[in-house]
Amino acid sequence: MAKEKRAIIIDNDIKDYLDYLEQERRLPENTIKSYRQNLESIAYFINKRIIDKNVWLQDSLKKPLRPLASITKNEIKEYIQFLEAASVTKSHHLTVLKSFFKYLSITKYIVKNPTEAIRSPKVEKKLPKYLTEDEINQLLDIRLTKPVDYRNKAMLEVLYATGLRISELLNLELNQISFEECFIKVMGKGRKERIIPVADTALYFLKLYIYDYRKYFTGNKTSNYVFLNRYGNKLSRKSFFLFLKEQCKKAGIEKEISPHTIRHTFATHLLNNGADLRIIQELLGHENLSTTEIYSHISNERIKKDYENHPRAKKENGIN
Repeated sequence: MAKEKRAIIIDNDIKDYLDYLEQERRLPENTIKSYRQNLESIAYFINKRIIDKNVWLQDSLKKPLRPLASITKNEIKEYIQFLEAASVTKSHHLTVLKSFFKYLSITKYIVKNPTEAIRSPKVEKKLPKYLTEDEINQLLDIRLTKPVDYRNKAMLEVLYATGLRISELLNLELNQISFEECFIKVMGKGRKERIIPVADTALYFLKLYIYDYRKYFTGNKTSNYVFLNRYGNKLSRKSFFLFLKEQCKKAGIEKEISPHTIRHTFATHLLNNGADLRIIQELLGHENLSTTEIYSHISNERIKKDYENHPRAKKENGIN
């Protein structure tokens, strides 16, 4: 479905909703883009049959034939079933629709919300991947010879020391760092500010990069962003992913990891070393504790695995 040509122009309700997400909710650009794509997909779905019967409309369409607000409960169910995707993706599409209609209920006073009685598909909770302490030490073991090495070393040390999201790391500005107080100030999801302490090792390499090596990236430019590319611009997500992939290869780490894996590693290692779950919640910037509780499942899985090494833990001699 994603590969088909879509002739749907989104309606004013969708435009208003996306403006609300950007201006009032202040959601990140990537989140708004994801919501827009989901809503475009649903709008296309409810208009496609009309277009199929009137092929001439494909090139002359100036507005939606049916606004998204007209979608029915049965059509929503049909759309969710139609998606060739995992339960978590279907659940996300439904979450976006529910949010859209909640917005309409408040601002447009719609008579009936078609999403109210629809339950999200059951999503199996997968334990997030994380690195062992040996693996993270291997990953952080970067040979420092060029300015780019010092930049990369600082990025990884900060990620592991703080559990930042990759967007938070790449959007980090110089004025958000306090070397005196040993913390960084982060603007997270929903423009919510949080203050995160930074460990001495990460602080050392961050300071080293900023004061001794960052100048090799700025050139004649002026930038407030901490981590820059060779042109003096903010480092992109793609560049970070490429570096991380290459560093994993050098470190001999065969796991498929992403920047979020380091965030999971930060939280898991904190919990394994006795940190309180609510403190981890605050450091990660999770709105609900239930989101953070996934790490207690990881800890429990590790405990169970370790217990299997007990001489009496395995079934022997036909004893059940």
